[in-house]
Amino acid sequence: MTTAIQPRTLKTRARLIEAATAIVEDSSFTELRVEEVVRRAGVAKGTFFAHFKDKDALLDRMIGEIIDQHLDQIGAGAAPTSVDQIMVALTPLMTFIGSEREVFGVILRYSGATTVEEIGPIAATFERFVLVLSDWFIDGPFRQDADPATLAEGVQAFMFQALALNFCAINNQRSVHDRLRPYLELWLHPAKALDPQG
Repeated sequence: MTTAIQPRTLKTRARLIEAATAIVEDSSFTELRVEEVVRRAGVAKGTFFAHFKDKDALLDRMIGEIIDQHLDQIGAGAAPTSVDQIMVALTPLMTFIGSEREVFGVILRYSGATTVEEIGPIAATFERFVLVLSDWFIDGPFRQDADPATLAEGVQAFMFQALALNFCAINNQRSVHDRLRPYLELWLHPAKALDPQG
């Protein structure tokens, strides 16, 4: 039998998240410090750790929620019929994920839960991303010789590859879009991409 969470506990957690959100809005995810969160929330540091294992656990919650909001928007839009339309649909999400090295790093650290108990908000968004994008590939102008979920996983992988290279000094001369477009063309239209007559 599970124990009901007390309203006071929920309010305290909400205050911590609200304080953290205000800090991020004022500065950045990189500048977020537990000490400042508890100061703004008006609670003791121990209270923070009663709600979150560490700062990254709080970031998992906050960043996962923002990714979910982007996935809501992506899912509400019409299914893209070209790689360019896919890029437009994914741009707000890519902009957020690539906005700060801290955001990108937390996403990568929390993307792959090794046990069911570890599945948190960010890990759940990776599965949701695939579910949302799979619908684009059931019918339409993209390759039909692969499972839609596999195609969606490939788009996700190429998106993260393009974003990762953007953080690398030796590779960041090209925009994320310029790097991602050829990956998606090869992945979603392999025969067309390889045909010199195009």
